[in-house]
Amino acid sequence: MRFARLVDYFERLEATTKRLEMIDILSELFQEADPGEVDKVAYLCQEQLLPAFRGVEIGMAEKLILRAIARATQMDEARIAQLNKELGDPGLVIERLLGQRTVRPADMSVSEVYETLLKIAETTGEGSVEKKVHMLAGLFRGASPEEARYIARFVLGRLRLGIGDPTILDALSKAVAGDRSLRPDLERAYNLGSDLGLVAKTLFEEGIEGIRKFRIRVGNPIRPALAERLPSAEEIIKRLGRCAVEVKLDGFRCQVHKAGDHVEIFSRNLERTTLMFPEIVEGVRKQVTAREAILEGEAVAVSEETGEIHPFQVTVQRKRKHGVEAMMREYPLVLFAFDLLYADGRDYTPEPYEARFERLSRLIRPDSRIRLVDRIVTDDPKAIQQFFDEAVERGMEGIVAKRLDAPYQAGARGFHWIKLKRSYKGELTDTVDVVLVGYFRGRGMRAKFGIGALLGAVYDPESDTFKTVAKIGSGLTEEEWVRVRELLDETRMDHRPARVDSIIEPDVWVEPNHVVTVLADEITRSPVHTCGKVNNEPGYALRFPRVVGWVRADKKPEDATTVPEVVSMFQMQKRVQLVG
Repeated sequence: MRFARLVDYFERLEATTKRLEMIDILSELFQEADPGEVDKVAYLCQEQLLPAFRGVEIGMAEKLILRAIARATQMDEARIAQLNKELGDPGLVIERLLGQRTVRPADMSVSEVYETLLKIAETTGEGSVEKKVHMLAGLFRGASPEEARYIARFVLGRLRLGIGDPTILDALSKAVAGDRSLRPDLERAYNLGSDLGLVAKTLFEEGIEGIRKFRIRVGNPIRPALAERLPSAEEIIKRLGRCAVEVKLDGFRCQVHKAGDHVEIFSRNLERTTLMFPEIVEGVRKQVTAREAILEGEAVAVSEETGEIHPFQVTVQRKRKHGVEAMMREYPLVLFAFDLLYADGRDYTPEPYEARFERLSRLIRPDSRIRLVDRIVTDDPKAIQQFFDEAVERGMEGIVAKRLDAPYQAGARGFHWIKLKRSYKGELTDTVDVVLVGYFRGRGMRAKFGIGALLGAVYDPESDTFKTVAKIGSGLTEEEWVRVRELLDETRMDHRPARVDSIIEPDVWVEPNHVVTVLADEITRSPVHTCGKVNNEPGYALRFPRVVGWVRADKKPEDATTVPEVVSMFQMQKRVQLVG
C-alpha cells in the first residue's frame, strides 16, 4: 500500500468526529491494505510503532524535528523555528516548505515509511541524535507535502486522528464480517496479548478461527482485570455471597512474567517497568518455583526496620529510570501477589479465583520479597467491616472482595471484583480519575499563570469517547498551575478533539492524554456536563472538585474513571442519603 493512500485515510479521519463514520473509514482502510502491512497500519493508527509494552519510542523532541526539517529543505534553522512559531505545528511547517518545491517526491510504501521510523526509534548510543535527524530528513525529502505533515506529527506524538482501540477493533470486524459481530472475539484476543497489530495480522491471515485460537504468551502482558465499587460490606455480601476479601494496597500494580531466569514486569497500563524494580525481579527468580509463570501483585515500599508499609507518596519515588539502586536501598519494595494467570503451559484465566489463588500459594517459596496478599474468606459483613477498618488503620486504601468461582476477566471491569475504599456518608470521599481535555485562562490572581481552571472528563467505553464531568479550579500550587499549563500546551488544539463530547467550550482544547485524581464533595446532576447525559436529561458533575497529587503518569486516558462508575457512585451516594 502506498503511504499516500494511508495519508488520504488519515485526512478523512481527521475531518470527522462521528464514530460510526470513523469505523467505516477504518474498515475501508484495512480492506485496502496489503495483508503483510495490516499490522503496521494498525500500529500507525494507534500512533505507535509497536505495542506499548515493547517500550519503543522515537525519542525526538520538537527541536530535533525542526532541525530535520531545516536539513531536508536546506533552510536556516532560525527561519524554521520562526515559521513553527507562526504555524504552531511542525507538520504544517514541512508541508508548506515542501509544497514550494518542483521535484517530484518518491512514491513511498507504508512499509518503507514504517521501517524507517522504526529504525529511527531503535537508534541509540553515541551519535544517535545526529543519525536520527539525518534519517528523518531523508524521509521528509522523499515525501509529498501531505505525507510529510503526518510523518512530522507522528514523530512528535501529535497525529490527532481521534480514534481509540475500541474503534479500531470495531473497524477490523467490519472489514472482515461487514458488521461489528466479531468484536467480542477480537477484544478477547487483544485482552490476552495487548498487541493490536498482531490481532489485525492474525485476523487477515488466519481468519476468525485464528483469533479464537489466541492464547496467552509469556512476555505479552494481559490487559488487567478491574474492580467495580459498592458502598458497604452488606452490599458486597448481597452481590457475592461467600467471598475472598483482600487488602487494597496503594502502590504499583505489577504483572510479572517469568520464563526461566528471564523476568519482565509490566504496569497496569502495560508499560515495561522491569528495570525500575530489580529487587522484585530477583525475588521472582528465587521464590517463584514455576519455570514459566504470569502473576499479578501490588508492589509497595516497606520499612525493613518496622515492617510497616510506606504511604504512596514514598512508594511513588521508586518510579524512575535513574538512581534506581540508591532508591532501592532507601525504599525497598515488596510484591504482594494476589492472582495467577498462567503457569507452565496452563492458562489459569478461565479457572475460578479460588483455584488460581490456591495454585499461586503453592508456587511461591516463603521469603520476604514476594508475599501473598493478606486476605480472609467470609460471608459475614461484620468480618468484612472489621477487616476493612484494620486495613485502613494500617494505611491501606481499603479492600477488594472477589467472587470465589469467578474467572479472570482480562481487560474488563465487573462485579467479580468489588472494591470498598471508604464509607459512603452522603458526600463523596472517594476519588475520581479524570482526563484533562481543556483549560480556562486565569482571572484575577491567576491571570499571570495563563490558566485558572481545568476541564475534566471521564471515559465512556460504550462510545470510546470522553464525557465532561468537572471544571476544576483548586488543589494545585502556584508552581503546579504553571507546570500543568506547560504540559497541556504541548498538545493544545485549535478545535475540540474528536473523542471529546462537551457542551462547555474551554479557552484552550487539549488532546485527552493526561489523567489527574480528583476529590469532590459529592456528585450532582448537571445540565452542562455530558457524563451520563441522555437526550434532554441532565448529566452528572463533581461538586467542588480539587486535584489530589499530580498528573498520573501510570494511567492512560482509557484508565480513567468511567461514566458507568460515576453513575453508580451517584446512585450509592443517593441511597445512603435516603437511608440517613
